[in-house]
Amino acid sequence: MAGHKIYRMSFASIYPLYVKKAERKGHTQDEVDQVIAWLTGYDDAGLAEAVADERTLEEFFAQAPAMNPHSGLITGVICGVRVEEIEEPLMQQIRWMDKLVDEVARGKRMSSILRA
Repeated sequence: MAGHKIYRMSFASIYPLYVKKAERKGHTQDEVDQVIAWLTGYDDAGLAEAVADERTLEEFFAQAPAMNPHSGLITGVICGVRVEEIEEPLMQQIRWMDKLVDEVARGKRMSSILRA
């Protein structure tokens, strides 16, 4: 997994950018937290801890309480790449999270975002 700089980035550096993106589009931190929790199984305390201890994205996903078994239903393009075609599991997880936050910011219904 070495080589990708994004793996070594801290979740704490990326999380506020997700929140700002959602808020700029009229959405909330709670919505961002909800989609991250759906994907990873982190609760509010777990997310706060991940931000506080500056864990890397690699550690964030490795320590995720429970990756959602329906995460494979996340499809679409992020950064010009189809998320369902990404072969590296960690990169795919990161891009899934990006895609979910993008969907929140675009105002997609939460039931659709959570693949209900």
